[in-house]
Amino acid sequence: MKIEHLALNVSDPLNMARWYVEHLGFTVKRRGIESPWVHFLADDSGTVMLELYGNPDAAALDFPSVQPPALHLAFVSRNIEGDVRRLTAAGATVVADVHKLGEDTFAMLRDPWGLPLQLVRRGTPMID
Repeated sequence: MKIEHLALNVSDPLNMARWYVEHLGFTVKRRGIESPWVHFLADDSGTVMLELYGNPDAAALDFPSVQPPALHLAFVSRNIEGDVRRLTAAGATVVADVHKLGEDTFAMLRDPWGLPLQLVRRGTPMID
């Protein structure tokens, strides 16, 4: 089986979806124009999607209280240092600056809503 999407009930789906499109290169595949403001966003491979929505009848996740080792969204980055600068200028915050573990290079950020975002450059890529 193949993963189609990961769904996140968030407090601000409109602005969060816009930020992911503008700063992380996602593409809107489908969106709702009324509550709960469902947005299906595909990454630049077009094969993985996030669903962001704001369902008032379900608890929105409290991302700022989530520790990054418990949950994070990881992105392949060819220029981690540059991406850290670009994303922090757009409102992300640094949790752990650029560092190496073995042959891999990482940084951990939080998006403006607190969701942990990991940037990774593998010494030996695991995916294209």
